[in-house]
Amino acid sequence: MTTFDELKALLASDRSYRRFDASRPIANDTLSRLVELVRFCPSARNLQPLRYRIICSKDECAALFPALKWAGYLTDWDGPEEHERPTAYLIQCLDTRLTTNCLCDDGLQLEAITLGASTLGIHGCIIKAFNAATVSTVSNLPDYYKPLYVLALGYPAETVELTDTDGTMDADIRYYRDENDHHIVPKRPLDELIIG
Repeated sequence: MTTFDELKALLASDRSYRRFDASRPIANDTLSRLVELVRFCPSARNLQPLRYRIICSKDECAALFPALKWAGYLTDWDGPEEHERPTAYLIQCLDTRLTTNCLCDDGLQLEAITLGASTLGIHGCIIKAFNAATVSTVSNLPDYYKPLYVLALGYPAETVELTDTDGTMDADIRYYRDENDHHIVPKRPLDELIIG
């Protein structure tokens, strides 16, 4: 049984990584195992309307990459260099034959996948900013699958660290790169999250 402190440490390690070791592929079987984790997630109305397209071939990864937008707060960075690019992607899709609203299922399932990936030394970046038409074309999605998120995955080639904000409502929460080129992610302190 996982302890509370083990879960807390796992959540703290489950960060958005944007630079990867492009020389280390992720096997299709590993990606399937990660998708299997979503079967154990709660689902609104138990409808289970989300599907996943696995992308792990070099050609498909290269075709998908230009459709993605990376790190909005890093305005002087266009995304990972070729040797830092993800070696796999999971495209989370809504099966519109079942519903047009997945409610909270998308976030629950993405968290399950990224937590599972973290236990394997794999990290990722959940991307909402992408060209949906290109993503659908590259991945040969039927019209009834609507891409919701693209999860970029790989073995990390950067350091990501958490830091506390100053605790004020207007604190700067934008992530940034420090003088050591570490990716720094400010988090609001606990007492700011609890009302009263």
